[in-house]
Amino acid sequence: MRIVYHLGAHCTDDDRLVRCLLKNRAKLAEQGIVVPAPTRYRKLLRDTAAQLRGAAASEETEAMILDQIMDEPAADRLILSWTSFLSFPAYALSGGLYAQGGERLRAFTQIFPDIETEFCLAIRNPATFLPDLRSRAQQKGHEDILDGVDPLALRWSQAVRGILEHNPGVPLTVWCDEDTPLIWPEVLAVVSGHATGTVLEDTDELLSLLLSETGLARYHAYCREHPPQSVSQRRRIVTAFLEKFGRRDQIETPITLPGWTEELVEELTRTYLTDVERIAQMPGVRLMEA
Repeated sequence: MRIVYHLGAHCTDDDRLVRCLLKNRAKLAEQGIVVPAPTRYRKLLRDTAAQLRGAAASEETEAMILDQIMDEPAADRLILSWTSFLSFPAYALSGGLYAQGGERLRAFTQIFPDIETEFCLAIRNPATFLPDLRSRAQQKGHEDILDGVDPLALRWSQAVRGILEHNPGVPLTVWCDEDTPLIWPEVLAVVSGHATGTVLEDTDELLSLLLSETGLARYHAYCREHPPQSVSQRRRIVTAFLEKFGRRDQIETPITLPGWTEELVEELTRTYLTDVERIAQMPGVRLMEA
């Protein structure tokens, strides 16, 4: 069996991925892919990792935890999704961007020391990610997490390096959240590992947020009349509909943080694009691109 950890990150997914896979749970189960409800494992894994304190679980503990997570006697692939695997939002910038993420992930994987592991992670332009993360932390009653933080010093590549260093040999797939509308079917396939040709239901939640109702209806009608013949063709169709029917309030993110200038936002974006190129060159990382 292999356990796939979908790590979020924060402000990139809002559980859309796991909701879609849960809707297709029966079809995926036929292929040995188990998608448990998050309520069955998030608190359980957090508490178990705290109790183990980095030590490897015994065979008995591993079996007991698996028994609580899944009903099936066996599986080829178990999907676990939680945006706080790397950190809770309030601590995501402590010492750097997800600076403790790799060590924290190691603690989770030690609950299942005898099972193969795989990580999947979406990253996002800090120019929009940091204001969103700050807002979500404040909604939970925390102080300003950007206070005293230099946004230009934060690097996703550092977070990725920490994940790799603390979890040697574990494959990591990364994609940019900005590309997600174009590569969503491929993201679902990479995380779930379902067989080629599998048709999943209800995969349009993300597009339904980004397109107007009219645009979404026309998109569905167009795809029925002109089924995409390739991944690249489907991406071109999605791009065209986003350009014509995209909801500007969802696609364009206004940035209104005190002290943040247009020049800072542009520099953060340039730094991010360079950082993505750096991540693409890292051994052990697969970067999905649109």
